[in-house]
Amino acid sequence: MEMPRPSEQDKEFFRSLVPDDPRVEIKPMFGNVGAFVNGNMFMGLFGADLGLKLDEPGREKLLSEPGTGPYGPAERPMGGWVTTPAQWRSSPDAAGPWIQQALEHIGSLPPKKAKTRK
Repeated sequence: MEMPRPSEQDKEFFRSLVPDDPRVEIKPMFGNVGAFVNGNMFMGLFGADLGLKLDEPGREKLLSEPGTGPYGPAERPMGGWVTTPAQWRSSPDAAGPWIQQALEHIGSLPPKKAKTRK
């Protein structure tokens, strides 16, 4: 499976959407980019696709929007994640409330423990 790579324009768009919150950290993920809170990813870029991790009601509501779908590799989508509509690129304000919801949901989870290196 070949991982899609985001363009510099995709990465710039992603960074423009990341909430200005001191808890949020942007990290590279397998050639893509993720936004994390307490060590848990709440927003990611997979190629040009923007994905959000939401609670079940939020996920169901977002999946009812046209242009949404599973997030991640087609062979193995990431559980709990939704790809946002591509048309949101032309109206990024549409993503704001969903991004905030993902941040709040994942921010409420316990911090992820750092793995010890062998």
